[in-house]
Amino acid sequence: MQASTLRRLSSSLRPLFHFHLNTRTPLSNPAAVFSFHKQPPHPTASNRGRATSSYASPLSLVGEPYHKYQHVDAYAASELALDSVVKIFTVSSSPNYFLPWQNKPQRETTGSGFIIGGRRILTNAHVVADHTFVLVRKHGSPTKYRAEVQAVGHECDLALLVVESEEFWEGMCHLELGDIPLLQEAVAVVGYPQGGDSISVTKGVVSRVEQTQYAHGAAQLMAIQIDAAINPGNSGGPAIMGNKVAGVAFQNLSGAENIGYIIPVPVIKHFINGVEESGRYTGFCSLGISCQPMENVQLREEFQMQPEMTGVLISKINPLSDAYQALQKDDIILSFDGVPIANDGTVPFRNRERITFDHLVSLKKPNDTAQLIVLRGGVKHELNVTLQPLQPLVPVQQFDKLPSYYIFAGLVFVPLTQPYLHEYGEDWYNSSPRRLCERALRDMPKKHGEQLVILSQVLMDDVNAGYERLAELQVRKVNDVEVENLKHLCGLVENCTDKRIRFDLDEDRVIVLNYIKAKLATSQILKRHRITSVMSNDLLDTQKSQEEIQASCTG
Repeated sequence: MQASTLRRLSSSLRPLFHFHLNTRTPLSNPAAVFSFHKQPPHPTASNRGRATSSYASPLSLVGEPYHKYQHVDAYAASELALDSVVKIFTVSSSPNYFLPWQNKPQRETTGSGFIIGGRRILTNAHVVADHTFVLVRKHGSPTKYRAEVQAVGHECDLALLVVESEEFWEGMCHLELGDIPLLQEAVAVVGYPQGGDSISVTKGVVSRVEQTQYAHGAAQLMAIQIDAAINPGNSGGPAIMGNKVAGVAFQNLSGAENIGYIIPVPVIKHFINGVEESGRYTGFCSLGISCQPMENVQLREEFQMQPEMTGVLISKINPLSDAYQALQKDDIILSFDGVPIANDGTVPFRNRERITFDHLVSLKKPNDTAQLIVLRGGVKHELNVTLQPLQPLVPVQQFDKLPSYYIFAGLVFVPLTQPYLHEYGEDWYNSSPRRLCERALRDMPKKHGEQLVILSQVLMDDVNAGYERLAELQVRKVNDVEVENLKHLCGLVENCTDKRIRFDLDEDRVIVLNYIKAKLATSQILKRHRITSVMSNDLLDTQKSQEEIQASCTG
């Protein structure tokens, strides 16, 4: 139910969630997904004392087993955690989407992480997002060690770091992953929050387990709500329950007292297993459908549902999903892999708990098959659908990569992304161009590689005078050829052989330029604005490849 999830997210416009990074300089816009991502993180509560005797620690030495610590009290657990939890120092620089050829000033942040098997450090993706340099420091050591980011999943807000220094690993232990805690079970959150430089342990209980909005990647995944004090800097630290890790601290609820969230073990294992199997982050699968609850009796009667039937109504299907071939609009999904779906879209979860059936979808690996029972025209059908991670038409986040751009005659063309809209400020939903915002949140791609290309701004010059008010409109056509993406637009312009070139924009607006004059003016405009390249590196590499192919064919 990806599309419906996006709607639920877009309706939540006030600042809700905050990360738990410590920032040494004021936070600039991190190009996050929604407005609440951009606020400087701040504490929601003070630390609440040390862990009680109910806490033990799931540790074993990197080089040898840790049998003697199988039964420990709170203080012993804290001592063991000292050899596993590290402080992470990150220098990062995020792109400027209004001026995509340059970055914003670098900033320094701190977070937490902990050792897992295989000599790796697990932390949050937002701790190392847009990083240029990463250091880690273990407890009790004055030395910071260089770390490299091995894999990062911004969707699930998790990252793996590796440290080459053998000195760093001396005496370090790794934590083992446990299970999803039950309601009211106690957890201890360990990390390096603001207010000091040494390690901190806070305690709380589990109050809720459900699908939750992940502030960093805008995904809807399972999360555990706890009442432990989680402050900026706690991000990436483990939440320990019993003798194992129950999750990773990652966000809190703004305006509420002592409401924090941790990433549960199933999400962590999905991330780690994907990296181990494929060598990179593979993402979380989606059915690619938008669904409506069937709680109204008259609605169920209209679609010929028997009294004992429950399910959800399909209202929209992503054309790029496998479901587009198997399912139809107005189908009723009755069950997923044999699990009945209630009329509100939930499925049974543990003891008298329920969770949205999106959770079952998120547990699948790419290319896994799901068995669906659907009701179509009053008749049941059993269908198999292959699941894949699906990308939206307008990217929700663009961390760790430079934005694409192309400049011609002072016209700056970029693909529409949500980070671009976030440049309009914290209230971007209301302050950004309405049409672009609606398309970013609603539209689905019709084919692979499709992008919404917009004219972001006009760098003024004699050649483009009079067109400055046409910025922030989508580019529909170039010389009557429909634009598929920015690379396509770049190729249409660079390979133009006509005397004039025409751009058809939204709202029936038109730009016409003398091609030779526009080409000559481009270099002068770039020089005037101190822009080193007419296009971003990704487009430049494509252009070079095409030129090499043409040269080889000519030879």
